[in-house]
Amino acid sequence: MMRILVVITFIITAVSLIYKWRYRVMNTILAVSFLRRAAVALSMNMPTIRTKIFPGLFTGNGNQSIN
Repeated sequence: MMRILVVITFIITAVSLIYKWRYRVMNTILAVSFLRRAAVALSMNMPTIRTKIFPGLFTGNGNQSIN
């Protein structure tokens, strides 16, 4: 019982720290070129990302406004 409590406490602590530093962790992971390529390839295999983001990348007239 005590071992389960320690494991659950460790998991909750790890998840909260990763959430707190999520952008720092993501930048560190994506700094490695192999992992960056894998992340892009994985995201391009997701239909939602492909249909919403991919068509606007190369058209030149995206939804961004210039100030």
